[in-house]
Amino acid sequence: MDYRVIKENDLFLLTDKHGNIPKDHPYGPGLYAKDTRFLSQFELKINGKEPILLTSSGGDNYMASMKLTNPHIEENGEVELWRESVELERKRFIFDGVCYEEIIAKSYAPKPIHFNVSLHLDADFIDMFLIRGFQSGNTGERQATEVSDAKLVFHYNGADGLARATHISWNEQPTTITENSVAYGVELNHGESKHLVFAVAPGWNHEEPHVKEHGEALSGLLAQYENWNRSNPIVTSDRKDVVRLFERGLADLNVLQTDIGRGPMPVAGLPWFAVPFGRDSLIASLQALPFKPHLAKATLKTMAVYQGTKVDPWRDEQPGKIMHELRQGELAKTNQVPFTPYYGTVDATPLFLILLVEYVKTTGDLALLTELEGTVEGALMWIDEYGDLDGDGFVEYHQESSKGIANQGWKDSADSIVHRTGDFAETPIALAEVQGYVYQAKKGLSELFTETGKEEKAVQLNQEAETLKGKFEQAFWMPEQQFYAVALDKEKKQVGTLTTNPGHVLMSEMLQADRALHVSDAFVTEAFFSGYGIRTMAEGEAAYNPMSYHDGSIWPHDNSMILLGMSKLGHQAQAGVVIEGLLKAAGDFEYDRLPELFCGYNDQQPVVPYPVACSPQAWAAGTSLVFIQSMLGLTTNVLKKEVIVRPALIAEMNELHVRNIPVGKGLLEVKVTRQQNDFKVEILSNTTGLEIDIMN
Repeated sequence: MDYRVIKENDLFLLTDKHGNIPKDHPYGPGLYAKDTRFLSQFELKINGKEPILLTSSGGDNYMASMKLTNPHIEENGEVELWRESVELERKRFIFDGVCYEEIIAKSYAPKPIHFNVSLHLDADFIDMFLIRGFQSGNTGERQATEVSDAKLVFHYNGADGLARATHISWNEQPTTITENSVAYGVELNHGESKHLVFAVAPGWNHEEPHVKEHGEALSGLLAQYENWNRSNPIVTSDRKDVVRLFERGLADLNVLQTDIGRGPMPVAGLPWFAVPFGRDSLIASLQALPFKPHLAKATLKTMAVYQGTKVDPWRDEQPGKIMHELRQGELAKTNQVPFTPYYGTVDATPLFLILLVEYVKTTGDLALLTELEGTVEGALMWIDEYGDLDGDGFVEYHQESSKGIANQGWKDSADSIVHRTGDFAETPIALAEVQGYVYQAKKGLSELFTETGKEEKAVQLNQEAETLKGKFEQAFWMPEQQFYAVALDKEKKQVGTLTTNPGHVLMSEMLQADRALHVSDAFVTEAFFSGYGIRTMAEGEAAYNPMSYHDGSIWPHDNSMILLGMSKLGHQAQAGVVIEGLLKAAGDFEYDRLPELFCGYNDQQPVVPYPVACSPQAWAAGTSLVFIQSMLGLTTNVLKKEVIVRPALIAEMNELHVRNIPVGKGLLEVKVTRQQNDFKVEILSNTTGLEIDIMN
């Protein structure tokens, strides 16, 4: 990871490892809020020179720190500063909409020294879409910069009529202030330190930001993290890599929480997708559900608020459809991009229903089901009426928006759905996994409606699901390959390239049993399995490319969806192989953090990173939580008073102990120990009021 990023709620800071935002850097570092860059330059210098980096750390997510020192500085033959005379430490965090930066300058020179510390600053207020190079557009204008002894304020009037500002204040009067810099003359004896604190806050419509005292803000942030950690499940094991990855996943999900009005929910990822995404937020919440069910509730309520209400081709919106992506920048607010929100996703709607079903089964929260009854009806209507574009019983997608997304499943790059000939499939396209999601959603809702006395609707949904199951086997199974097609194209021809998409259908339990086993077995062959995880496309296919975004790379979340299915179906040997591969990959990344994706080369070499992968990323973080659920074999249905533990520990793991598993209104503590040919399960604590069914 060549950058450092910290985030709190909807504000995040992206810098290089020095802690700087270099001016005009092509990657686009900056301080961002609501899809706008509020700092485009933030560079620390000593006597006008860039310090030398000693170490840089961002593993805590909520705080980053850098240690630097001065280069040798000489002017006209006179030494101004001997090299390594001054240690410069930068510490930063974000709390309550303000970014705080502490700079500590400490002298190690043997005699008193004098030097200059300066910050060079600017704000361009550029929209996220422009930074990423995806769009062009009409924008507003920079206004005069406000300079005073107490602060520096950059002003901007947006084309959307919104005034934006970046407020920069400090704890001590600078020696000099200009429109783009603040500087301090510092005198120190050996061992003495100078502490400087800066606060940077985005502002809107001339409102003054509320900046707290540095220590008070830090205490508030730490209290938030303590509260999150207090409710965390605790995993211990003799496989320390499993524990490290689980704890990393929880920490990353914490920093990726954002509340836009319905509670903290996971946004997609940093740095470019720190916004609610239908598919990403729903899947991350599903992964986290056995351990952090409140994320699912907030995600469901947020998605319900933005459910489609009308036919709007510009936004690919239709009544009942769950959104894809919500943006709040200048281009979105002026309707230059269709992201307020954009609805170009074929899978978010059934995934919404799946998450709701699983949330209710895990928590027993029927009140939320009642609250979202209208949303459920709308989603089912969309699936049957708008999702099925040609009335053949399958849900398809087709782009309407001129600035929308062509491929509208999770593999949404333009080259991701391709025939074995190398020709791209043409829309409308029916994806394999989407049919599985629809089946799972309808079967799950049928169960819930049976429990709540809606028998007629329950029977109808069950029948529709079974009909879809039969049609899917007939249309998608490829006898010669003993595998399922990734999709059907506009001519209803199979798109026969071997990909991971059918693996998601394992989770839906829609596949014929013997064929499901063929799919699981295929994923641990050399064609699919790299040694680090399952490739999105099998090696040997016409479009296979290990460096691609979707055609041979490895996505941890993709693997996790397959793992959920393998675990459900009892394919634990195959699941164990996949988990081991991803654990091996995680060890090659900074902080044992699985990124959004990495390249699909085999494990005869170190993991090859994908150059612009998000990290941290929500559904990559959630993958480690799926490992624990899979190894416990944990399934829950509070409404039926069913809690099942069917353990299968991975190789060289002899013990797995999990505390604070939320089930219904109580908590569960489970310990699994490897025996000679079996696993011993101990329920060490159970406040759920439910009996635990142990299956070996």
